[in-house]
Amino acid sequence: MQVRREGDLAGLDGLVLPGGESTTISRLLGVFELLEPLRVAVSGGLPTYGSCAGMILLADTVLDGRPDQQGLGGLDVVVRRNAFGRQVDSFEADLAFEGVGEVHAVFIRAPWVESAGESVRVLARVEGGPAAGKVVAVRQDHLLATSFHPELTGDDRVHGLFVTMVKEFGS
Repeated sequence: MQVRREGDLAGLDGLVLPGGESTTISRLLGVFELLEPLRVAVSGGLPTYGSCAGMILLADTVLDGRPDQQGLGGLDVVVRRNAFGRQVDSFEADLAFEGVGEVHAVFIRAPWVESAGESVRVLARVEGGPAAGKVVAVRQDHLLATSFHPELTGDDRVHGLFVTMVKEFGS
């Protein structure tokens, strides 16, 4: 089900915030009057998974964002937008992902986590290369975020982890 209006939030068991362009998504949340209802839902415990731009939306602090960019917050992280560079710098890498195993990750103008609060569990980091050690997957209570796009690989284990979280925090 797609959430386009506040009424669409009623009865949801979980929410996926997809990748895309985070400033555009932020503006559309305002246009469709979803920003505040989503903030309330996320802070109220709705299991939420943010992929790439979704990670940016969930972050409490965003570096390199537009001054008028607004997010949902809730995830105690500082995220750097477009951290790996421009579109031409997009890449793929294999990652050790806690609780999932090795995953093949697709990074497209992706963010990374600069720092995470004590209640945030780091699930994956980049291995090797100039970005070695950068955090690219985290979980905090009912929130899950990745800076990569698992939906582009055909591997559903990250989404499976989210489904498990939805059942764990079920309504």
